[in-house]
Amino acid sequence: MAAKGTIAEPRFVGERPASIRDAFDFARDAHDGEERKGDGAPFIVHPVAVAALLDAEGYDDAVLTAALLHDVVENTDHELDELVERFGVDVAELVAAMTEDESIEDYEQRKDAHREQIAAAGERAAAIYVADKLSNLRDMRRLYADVGERAGERFKAPTLDDRVTAWRRDAAMGAGMVPGLALTRELRGELDGFEAERAARRGTVSSGG
Repeated sequence: MAAKGTIAEPRFVGERPASIRDAFDFARDAHDGEERKGDGAPFIVHPVAVAALLDAEGYDDAVLTAALLHDVVENTDHELDELVERFGVDVAELVAAMTEDESIEDYEQRKDAHREQIAAAGERAAAIYVADKLSNLRDMRRLYADVGERAGERFKAPTLDDRVTAWRRDAAMGAGMVPGLALTRELRGELDGFEAERAARRGTVSSGG
């Protein structure tokens, strides 16, 4: 039974070793009470979505564990040392790579620094990163369908154009680091679709006066 405000255990968790269930339970507890900015859903749905994308691509247990935990250090009071002790150095290093340096105030500079961090961490970190961006973009498209350009107000980017530019750079990095990764192609396809939706919506608004 799912805890209040969270979700039930995903299918892929039950098909993997007990360490994956431990990571899911840990992340669900860590993010308890947090909500997604777009639709108010329990925050845990996002790391689960990221891990599910990577599970479908056949990634190993360490990558799935890190995917489930990838926002724990950035968004909660848990520290990397705790993850090292509980899940091992390999997982903790992937989570560290996924953790942005919030001390960098400028949005573009922070995103550039994060890409450099991911690049230094290697292909597995890049795969988690691309899956994270793909999940976020899909959430954005659902929100955009409801509220249009105001969707940008609920996320960290200064404007939606800035967010799209960052996603394009993310996709380019993913393609360079993990050639042939299907998730990167999906990210680019979602971006093309999103930009087409924005163009059509702005055209409708303009033509309507």
